[in-house]
Amino acid sequence: MPIRTIFLGLGAAAALVHVASYIMIMADLDRRGYRTNIFLARIFFGRYLKAYKDATVKETGKPGRLYSRCLLAIVLTLVFVIAALLSPKG
Repeated sequence: MPIRTIFLGLGAAAALVHVASYIMIMADLDRRGYRTNIFLARIFFGRYLKAYKDATVKETGKPGRLYSRCLLAIVLTLVFVIAALLSPKG
């Protein structure tokens, strides 16, 4: 199996983790009384992420687990996709 396919598969898995954690962040914000809109989620990504971070910092003193999971998944997706693009065909 070519290395490019492996990197793309890992990138897709990281993207799925990102989407799942972002949906869980939005559900958590809804439970806390912060209104979210699933149709505008792509536009308000930064706003919702910051609101989640602020809410969890206010409660526990540190950002919630989903905050770091969401950011890590974005970074890993970018790294794997760039690695797939730079890897040799074959």
